[in-house]
Amino acid sequence: MRVNVTINGESRQADDVWEGESLLYVLRERLGLPGSKNACEQGECGSCTVYLDDVPVCSCLVAAGQVEGREVRTVEGLADGDELDRVQQSFVDAGAVQCGFCTPGLVVAAHDLLNRVENPADEEIREALAGNLCRCTGYEKILDAVRLAATRGVST
Repeated sequence: MRVNVTINGESRQADDVWEGESLLYVLRERLGLPGSKNACEQGECGSCTVYLDDVPVCSCLVAAGQVEGREVRTVEGLADGDELDRVQQSFVDAGAVQCGFCTPGLVVAAHDLLNRVENPADEEIREALAGNLCRCTGYEKILDAVRLAATRGVST
């Protein structure tokens, strides 16, 4: 099957896609967008989180056939060319990036939170990031990064 989808504002097409193939697989293997990570394949870790029609989803749980004609925004699509989004830059500046495996999902989840809540309390940050697992940190630098991003204005 052929899948036509808008990814990061650009019309894209993937050919020879099996209907049950995951959106994550299509993004990484067919369309060359490796930002979203493949960790648990069960929607439990959050590493593969992307926006689907402006709603954060675990792309490992979305069948490729479900995205026909829809809009996907990946962690790569948050940046404006070479300029990182405020959330991405805050993760770098706060030292919240370690191995980087969980980072794309955390960035998308934090981006979504800050688009909904201008200055979230720590409890709101923790709740928004609850579906994302990180095995390298104690989460404090991740919380620092979200707090820092909140002080830097509006994301796109």
